Amino acid sequence: MSREKNNLPVSPDVQKTISILVPCYNEEENVVPLSDAIRKTFREDLPAYRYELIFIDNCSTDHTQEKLAGLCAGDPDIKAIFNVKNFGQFNSPYYGMLQTTGDCTVLLAADFQDPVEMIPKFVKEWEAGYKIVIGIKTTSKENKIMYFLRSCYYKLIKRLSNVEQIEHFTGFGLYDKSFIEVLRNLDDPTPFLRGIVAELGYKRKEIPYEQPRRRAGKTSNNFYKLYDAAMLSITSYTKVVLRLATIIGFIFSAISFLIALVYLILKLIFWDTFPAGTAPILIGVFLMGSVQIFFIGFLGEYILNMNTRIMKRPLVIEEKRLNFEETTKEERGNDKTTGTEK
Repeated sequence: MSREKNNLPVSPDVQKTISILVPCYNEEENVVPLSDAIRKTFREDLPAYRYELIFIDNCSTDHTQEKLAGLCAGDPDIKAIFNVKNFGQFNSPYYGMLQTTGDCTVLLAADFQDPVEMIPKFVKEWEAGYKIVIGIKTTSKENKIMYFLRSCYYKLIKRLSNVEQIEHFTGFGLYDKSFIEVLRNLDDPTPFLRGIVAELGYKRKEIPYEQPRRRAGKTSNNFYKLYDAAMLSITSYTKVVLRLATIIGFIFSAISFLIALVYLILKLIFWDTFPAGTAPILIGVFLMGSVQIFFIGFLGEYILNMNTRIMKRPLVIEEKRLNFEETTKEERGNDKTTGTEK
């Protein structure tokens, strides 16, 4: 892919910097090939731009950190942040984005499911004036059942949410430094980037792509993590479930009152012949109990979300960082949203 083919502007006076953020967890087989692919893309397709490649490792248990240390030792433009523990699939990438210093930031996964060759396309649209350029999965080579379930989830959250939601958007995309500044000022201890982009983002450009399979390794996603993502998006951007609980509760209360009134009248009229029976009582108790338990569970999810935000814990805590300029504690601060004392 040539630079002329992408029609990317060349600035002879000021060389812009593009930050590439790669969150990783147990990606020892992918981080080196990915860094090679990114550097090749900049050499061949983006020679007029500087790059800043930042890996943020979520306390990997394999040899990922050793691989990253070797990359940082060989290239000063490659940086790494090591978290003291695994802070989850949302906090770590978000925190990493806040540490970038480029004119724009590209967020992509370490497993090659976010194609590196999309970066020049993102930059072209960014230079055309878009502050946010994102990739949208139109097809995927992943498990067809999982892709179908994800599609159902996106359609469901889109219908439930009172905020616009973006279907098949994973966070993969380019974000101008002005939007990164918006993220810095949010002070959100449980950030959901996909929802933030949809709710607070500038006018964006969406570029379709086919999601390839993982290059190597095993995904860390499981049912619990997918459920966690679904609950975070529902409790952060929807009111429908709470409203539904209120409406269904009112309807069943009215039905219960009417049934009780009918039984009372029938018993008064046919005192000696009308048996009240236990079947209606048991049906009513089990039905009302199941509805209540279901919505109490959802209320618990909302309360959990609120409790996490009220506690205002840091997004992540760093163990160490490599190839970043040394700064004093006073210069870097001790902000709860972007990390504790480092």
